[in-house]
Amino acid sequence: MAVIRSLCGQCGVGCGIRAVTGEGREALIEGDPVHPANGGLLCTRSEALKDMFPLDGRLLRPMVDGRVAGWDRAIDQAARRLSAVIARHGPGSVAMHVPGGLLTEDYYVANKLIKGFVGSAHVEAPCSDAGGMAAAQRAAFGEDVTPAAYEDLAQADMLLLLGVPTARRHPVLHERMAEARAEQGARLILVAHADDGQEVEADERLNVAPGSEAMLLNGLLLHCHDHGALDRKFMERSLSVPADFWAGLRRGHDLWSVARACGLAPGEVRAFYDQVAAAPRLVTLFSPQGQGEEARRLSAAILNFHLATGRIGKAGAAPFAVTDAGNGMGAREVGCRAGELAAHRDFSAQALAEVGRFWGAARLADRPGMSGAALARAVEAGHVKALLMMGGLPSASHPIRGLMGQVPLVIATTPWSEPEIESLRMVALPSPLWVEKDGTLTGADRLISRQRRLFPLPGEAKPDWWIFTRIAQAMGWREAFHYERPAEIYREHVRLTAYRNEGGRLLNLKRHAPISNPAYDELTPWRWGEVPFDEGRFPTPDGKARLIAL
Repeated sequence: MAVIRSLCGQCGVGCGIRAVTGEGREALIEGDPVHPANGGLLCTRSEALKDMFPLDGRLLRPMVDGRVAGWDRAIDQAARRLSAVIARHGPGSVAMHVPGGLLTEDYYVANKLIKGFVGSAHVEAPCSDAGGMAAAQRAAFGEDVTPAAYEDLAQADMLLLLGVPTARRHPVLHERMAEARAEQGARLILVAHADDGQEVEADERLNVAPGSEAMLLNGLLLHCHDHGALDRKFMERSLSVPADFWAGLRRGHDLWSVARACGLAPGEVRAFYDQVAAAPRLVTLFSPQGQGEEARRLSAAILNFHLATGRIGKAGAAPFAVTDAGNGMGAREVGCRAGELAAHRDFSAQALAEVGRFWGAARLADRPGMSGAALARAVEAGHVKALLMMGGLPSASHPIRGLMGQVPLVIATTPWSEPEIESLRMVALPSPLWVEKDGTLTGADRLISRQRRLFPLPGEAKPDWWIFTRIAQAMGWREAFHYERPAEIYREHVRLTAYRNEGGRLLNLKRHAPISNPAYDELTPWRWGEVPFDEGRFPTPDGKARLIAL
């Protein structure tokens, strides 16, 4: 019997678990009482861990074109075929799909391989965009930094919850909001749709028409502007406002227009505005969905309101986007997305020089790549000749899943034996499920924690990072991909965040640069960034945040 402290990993909250393992693949799982994300709480989503205990349906040996192969042959075939595609069609013919169930070390190796050595930035990472919030935070703050922490809930005067699904998908977060109400007297206002359930007990519920939330929040900002509720000192010192911002905001966001769009009486909207404007310490909680214009508008409206009213950079006052993906934050930190390079760097000339030098890149992607619908169209048009799929095939509803047969080369690390593995020209390599993974995860509030495997790797399965490391080595890049354990990847990721980062980006993990292998094994949860923007300075050239133009 062994006691293992690990992570649930089934949503973005990042809850710790305490597992007591016995003989075989059996374990008793409970919430870890000392983990700061959940303090012993655990919701029903953790039941999914038990579904990973049996080995039914698992891929346990490498497969090449539907036939069992040894690891040496499978790696050799993957490397040879991928090299041939790049030589014949160029780096832009290669794309990668990464899901949300990977660890930061997996994302790091995948991102380094495709961007620094294959030379492509075509990365489909649906787990990491958070409904446009990542892009909105970069536009507003100069860097993709989530300002809030779970502790802010207990220090807020008011909690503004946008949508019952936000609480439904994150029950532990819901429980922490209930505690803030009961123990700290925080007032909870729920903005929901009329057909949403009643599982959230709120001090006040505002039923609005679907898709009207951004207009409601934009109207709130206009109300604060017109009634002297903006933080003028903060704005003058720390905020850049587009020249026509207020004129643009005024169009269509008067009280009556907002009320009509939301399906509310003007008095209801005014009462809501007055309450929120009067709360000095406010946390706005939301879980943006999709990548459409509606999600982007809502993200921008929330950030604009918190910035213009100075409700940021202090305890109990922040916008808080909670992602569904278990380690979407880790993917964003290493830059495993189409629009970023690495470690919160863009594709500027300076960033390209820094990352290229640090990695010793053989062929560095020099511009953002395709993702989403654009990438699916490229696959359908035959422009993508090789697909790298890390951590499993896309879901059945994902457009790329149905297009895989049109791609000449598919290399997939996956825990599952699926029909496509035998029917397509594919190199399929067995990888772990969550309960077999070992590495780190970053929760929605920048809390880095250790995921420790509960069970040994089954059959011939290998970690995702190990598989892509061996493929890179077989392609001739052994010096750059020398990893034998996840601690080595973590140290390199940490050093890259600190490299040429003299007070610029907030993502700077330099305190862990010298971490030893034993210290990594015993790593306890820690949060980077302290209290972001607490001095009213932002990681932009002039140190000011920016309101996002409508």
